[in-house]
Amino acid sequence: MNKHLVHTPEGVRDIYGEEFARKLKIQHLIHEKLANYGYVDIQTPTFEFFDVFSKEIGTTPSKELYKFFDKEGNTLVLRPDFTPSIARCAVKYFEEDTMPIRFSYVGNTFTNTSNLQGKLKEVTQMGAELIGDDSIYSDAEIISLVVDSLLHIGLTDFQISIGEVDYFKGLCIEAGLDEETELELRDYISIKNFFGAEEVLINKHIQEKYRKILLKVSDLFGSADIFQDAKKIASNEISTKSIERLEKLYEVLCIYGVEKYVSFDLGMLSKYNYYSGIIFQAYTYGVGDAVVKGGRYDNLLKKFGKDTPAIGFMFIIDDLMSALSSQHIELKIEQRNILVVFDCDYSKEAIAFVKKLRNEGENVELIQKDPAKSMEEYKLFARNKQIKRVYYNETLI
Repeated sequence: MNKHLVHTPEGVRDIYGEEFARKLKIQHLIHEKLANYGYVDIQTPTFEFFDVFSKEIGTTPSKELYKFFDKEGNTLVLRPDFTPSIARCAVKYFEEDTMPIRFSYVGNTFTNTSNLQGKLKEVTQMGAELIGDDSIYSDAEIISLVVDSLLHIGLTDFQISIGEVDYFKGLCIEAGLDEETELELRDYISIKNFFGAEEVLINKHIQEKYRKILLKVSDLFGSADIFQDAKKIASNEISTKSIERLEKLYEVLCIYGVEKYVSFDLGMLSKYNYYSGIIFQAYTYGVGDAVVKGGRYDNLLKKFGKDTPAIGFMFIIDDLMSALSSQHIELKIEQRNILVVFDCDYSKEAIAFVKKLRNEGENVELIQKDPAKSMEEYKLFARNKQIKRVYYNETLI
């Protein structure tokens, strides 16, 4: 037997038993909240045409995509995230709609990166997209939904950090940066590599006053008090308007009563270049990365043929499981199964008994008793599997 074949490739793993039950429970609880806010389920294909996730769309870099070819020679990719797929789908089926559309989804995404740092190449994401509404009320709804969902699964100690892509973009335009330099600078600032960011600006001969302003962005984090400092260092309309929008957003979040879970970070930038306004990430203990990521992408659907605004987010379910485990937060998993152990000469009666239980809505496992095993072994087996009742033939034991 080839022992190599029983192992999984690097970056993926098997999930089964109690762990998988916890995962399904988390997804069920989040789905309850998504439905509670009026979001309806959508399912998109696991793979798409390469162009759906191309550089022009502004999604995952090509080198991190799992690419393959179909029989017609088209380049296909396994989806690295859901947002471009749902944007494509919304344009295809709802091009004429003028009212807001709310979608929710769940599924696996795939990123072909060698720089794992403990991360998986295949993860389960679950999220929501609100398409066709560019108001601060849609921003606030999405963030409130994230807060309510995290509370619903049992997390209480978390923080949602909100940034603003347009604030940084306005400063870059003011400093005279071209798009390529802006993207390079964004990469350095997003990982807090200030020496690298400064070197980029020096090499591009950016004036010292603009260098200081762009590097100052990383210091603009904390409570809503940072808005005044942000206004002082920005003298362009794009950046100023973005801060004014954040101020209004904060007022609505206070109405929702979720302000204690919110902070602001104007140095937070995303690797997804399709974001165009507020972006946000949720952090909690026990996980080194954000457990929720999202933001506004008002220009993305235009790439597929419909000029309409949108905002959304996604939970990384695998990381939420780690957070709950690290914080010793127990999810109540209902014990649903019944075990019926029967003797061979009692098979007719046992099968009839099991059919009756199943018709009553019970989930039943049926096992023929091994003469070499005692009933205590079967009871231990049932406890380990969290089976709620055990019958020997038709007798409860």
